[in-house]
Amino acid sequence: MSAESSWAEQPGVVVLPSGATVRGRRIADASSPADFALLLAPGPEPTWPHRRIRWPDFWVPVDRDDALDALREALQRARAGERVEVACRGGQGRTGTALAALAVLDGMPAERAVSWVRSSYRPRAVETPWQRWWLRRLPV
Repeated sequence: MSAESSWAEQPGVVVLPSGATVRGRRIADASSPADFALLLAPGPEPTWPHRRIRWPDFWVPVDRDDALDALREALQRARAGERVEVACRGGQGRTGTALAALAVLDGMPAERAVSWVRSSYRPRAVETPWQRWWLRRLPV
């Protein structure tokens, strides 16, 4: 099995509108290495390149511009074929919101992003009304 196919078959991997893949997970879960990680909660530092976004549990990012910059970097890396992952404490609310944001930044209409991430990642992804509100206001 090739590295590409094994990455795409891992739990939590979603396919964005452009065909790029991104993995969502809990920050504490042991996982195979990625090429780049967006970390949305305190936790262990991976040995691979990463960025940490200040994003309180059940809320939205503290610094919108920094979060958008990090999300755009992750999207650019995923489009280039890198193995990109997004992780928070539970792997659901913040991670689901970030995955939905990546889909919007990748061309998906914002009004479809929540239902898409819930069907392709986790049924309870994007947990709060203000996370849905934040997604609807992403600059594209």
